[in-house]
This record gives sequence, structure tokens and C-alpha cells, in this order.
Amino acid sequence: MTNTLDYKTVSSENVTNWFKAAPVTAFPANGGACVLYRGKQIAVFNFTRRDEWYACQNLCPHKQQMILSRGMIGSEQDEPKVACPFHKRAFSLQSGKCLNADECAIATYPVKIEEGYVYIGFDEA
Repeated sequence: MTNTLDYKTVSSENVTNWFKAAPVTAFPANGGACVLYRGKQIAVFNFTRRDEWYACQNLCPHKQQMILSRGMIGSEQDEPKVACPFHKRAFSLQSGKCLNADECAIATYPVKIEEGYVYIGFDEA
């Protein structure tokens, strides 16, 4: 079983492996979908209102459920966020910080779009 400790944030400068996740068309506008990378569920968000993409762990740290890809996305003081649909905990899609409770942060990952495909950055070979 995957837990929060299996995920760690990767910054853009530490990416060593760009994982080709799926075509851009596989992700809903202003919504998310989940991809599997080496046994880890990664939530990917196509934030069309902001013309931005984000990726984070799919595991909500509050109740340890794989659900964040189905969360509601929005902005709080211009910071993009996702809210867990079960528990309403909101997390920054940039830093992973919990915005409305003392929950631990979620891991976030860099995303790039090339030739119609979504790539997620990891720091492992």
C-alpha cells in the first residue's frame, strides 16, 4: 500500500527523468486525471482557466485516499489549488502546502507539454 512517505516533491532543476504520461487530449479541461508512475498514482491537472498544468500525488494525506485527481481546482489569492472531494482539505498546486488545515503537505512535480504530450518530471532514473 502506498503512503504519503512514498511521495516527495521534485523541483524543476532536479528533474532527471521526464515521464511521458499521456496525450494532452486525455486530460479534461479545468480538471484532473490520474496516471501511474512506478506504482505511484500521480494526479495531473489541466488548469485551462490559467493556461497552466500541475502534477501532485493522488493520495490525500488526511484520510490516505487516492482521490486528489478528482478534486475541485481553483485559486486562492492567485495560488492554484486542489480541494479533496471527500474532506475539503485544499492544497497548493505549486508548493503542495495545505491551505486550510494543519495537514502535511503533498508532493508536487514539474509538468511540461511537448508535441501534444504531457510529461511529468521525476528525480530518479
